[in-house]
Amino acid sequence: MIKDSLRAQVIETPSWAYGNSGTRFKVFAQRGVPRDPFEKLADAAQVHAFTGVAPRVALHIPWDRVDDYAALAEHASGLGVRIGAINSNVFQDDDYMLGSVTNPDPKVRAKALAHLLDCVDIMDATGSDTLKLWFSDGINYPGQDDLRARQDRLAEALERVYGRLGEGQRFLLEYKLFEPAFYATDVPDWGTAYAHCLRLGPKAQVVVDTGHHAPGTNIEFIVAFLLREGKLGGFDFNSRFYADDDLMAGAADPFQLFRIMFEVIGGGGLTEDVAFMLDQCHNIEPKIAGQIRSVMNVQEATAKALLVDREALAAAQASGDVLGANAVVMDAYNTDVRPLLAEIRAEAGLDPDPMAAYARSGYFEKIAEERVGGAQAGWGA
Repeated sequence: MIKDSLRAQVIETPSWAYGNSGTRFKVFAQRGVPRDPFEKLADAAQVHAFTGVAPRVALHIPWDRVDDYAALAEHASGLGVRIGAINSNVFQDDDYMLGSVTNPDPKVRAKALAHLLDCVDIMDATGSDTLKLWFSDGINYPGQDDLRARQDRLAEALERVYGRLGEGQRFLLEYKLFEPAFYATDVPDWGTAYAHCLRLGPKAQVVVDTGHHAPGTNIEFIVAFLLREGKLGGFDFNSRFYADDDLMAGAADPFQLFRIMFEVIGGGGLTEDVAFMLDQCHNIEPKIAGQIRSVMNVQEATAKALLVDREALAAAQASGDVLGANAVVMDAYNTDVRPLLAEIRAEAGLDPDPMAAYARSGYFEKIAEERVGGAQAGWGA
């Protein structure tokens, strides 16, 4: 049963992870970086080829804008992957300095809404079933704008997008504590996102970015609550030491990633209805290898969470055995699951060690030699 669950797991990689990225101070260029969305998909296909669990690739518009999205989807299919979530971008245009859908200027709000609706058109063309919405909207100073009015404008825009969704489509509303709005962000926490989604209906769900919380926040509680309410739509997995660091999943706190997956499994969320997407920027490490390692980290956390003896745990909880219950969870976390995952890969005809197999493949040397000239892809900063 554990093997079947691990074989069925789907981890979505983001197109932007394969492009150049950095900090607000510097974006570092690397050799072999894709120059267009087609080359990004080719790199993402390598991650799936070596891990066997990463068949979906999220797009970001306009970073991944093309003339023919159906052709892009067909290209993805030919590579053995498919288009995942369509991520909107209403934060990198000068017009959005004071906000996008919550901007006090109705012309700016109309422009932002038009972009969101265009993203649904792209979903139709690519076969994507998920729209990801993140808004940098907010204010920096008390009195800069009316907080309640901004929530009204946000609700109006979300309602318009919700009404445009087709059968089998949904949107995921992301939240972020701060940055770039520092005094008040319009969607700062899971409660705000949940309230808006609850009002709209079943096609609106919350996405949890593991880097978007105040220090000390119990993210697994949020996961458990949203699962219980049927409102957990997915994750943006990454790691943080200080704020929204966007480091590789499981790098900073692998125990937290395990605790999150423990709650996901306990709440019946290990399905394709919950999108397990990576949202990372590989600033100094190689892009494809960084994605492969991240996928493996999520797999390892999932495997450990699946090993928890739920019967023994329930018995210890029912009897009030505090230390016994904790020991059941810790026994699973302290288990080395790498041999199990290597066995699963071998049974699927894959190399037991994806990192070593990718390094031997020569793919990086090939793209470093071929991708010379043109503009390398980046995050548009």
